[in-house]
Order: sequence, then structure tokens, then C-alpha cells
Amino acid sequence: MPNYEGILPLYKPKGLTSHDCIFKLRKLLNFKKIGHTGTLDPEVDGVLPICLGRATKIAQYLLDYAKTYEGVVHLGTATDTEDGTPGC
Repeated sequence: MPNYEGILPLYKPKGLTSHDCIFKLRKLLNFKKIGHTGTLDPEVDGVLPICLGRATKIAQYLLDYAKTYEGVVHLGTATDTEDGTPGC
């Protein structure tokens, strides 16, 4: 089994969950010790830091750092979920 270690900045596209990304990486790399440092909503894209190997032990500390979010506002649009996803 390969021995990967470190933090991989992964671009997560819209439509995938953070768990989907971990699942795909586990299969692609044939490696089990993988985790992410916070969840990105499936409806957004962005960088998802992925911890590999021994780096998974520092994931809890990375959650304490400030994060930056960018967005686009469309005036005159409303949803009942207060985001871009229509409600049930």
C-alpha cells in the first residue's frame, strides 16, 4: 500500500460533497488514511484541504483558522431555504 503524507489542496466542484471527494481519492490512490478539514456544501465550489496519512492528526487544529468565502448576490431573488437551493 502506498504511503502518502501531507496536505493536498483539492478543488471541489459544485455537485460533489466533501465525502464524495474523499471516497474518490481513496479509490484513486488506493489509500485509506484520508480526511478533510471542513465540509463544503455540495452547491459550492472551492478548495478543500485534504489531509493524507499522518497529516490527518492535524486536521482538528486547521479547523481553528479563519476561512474566507466569496460569493455573488443576485438582488430580487428569494428562496425559502435562504441559499441557492430551492426548498422542498
